[in-house]
Amino acid sequence: MSSRRTAKVASSIREIVSSTILFGLKDPRVKNVTVLGVEVADDLRTAKVYISVMGEPKVQALSMHGLNSARGFIQSKVADQLQIRYTPVLTFVLDQGVKKSIAASELLRDALKDSPEDASAEADEEMETEEAADEEIEESTDDEE
Repeated sequence: MSSRRTAKVASSIREIVSSTILFGLKDPRVKNVTVLGVEVADDLRTAKVYISVMGEPKVQALSMHGLNSARGFIQSKVADQLQIRYTPVLTFVLDQGVKKSIAASELLRDALKDSPEDASAEADEEMETEEAADEEIEESTDDEE
């Protein structure tokens, strides 16, 4: 099986699942869910759907439970819209990558907040030493004349 075909099927499944979650599910537990990507097996029998849920771990667990409860409904929507022999069995996987990247960007932002103050203090010290050196040079040239 070509990897191009599996990539096309994965892209189609991602679109179908995300639109079904957004417009088709009425489960109040499933909210703030983003479909990040889909990995389809070479035989097109299984698919891992990577999702991100913004919020507390309790909210994430509730959303995952709601998605697993609605898996049959979502899988039937995939079967209706994809014209392939076998409908892949969907498995939802909570991806922590987005949460980790947000935490890393916050750490970088905090580090950058601290560094301009340090850099400006160092720049002030350098300016003072340069001015003192310039004054010494002027005094020494005045003394020689």
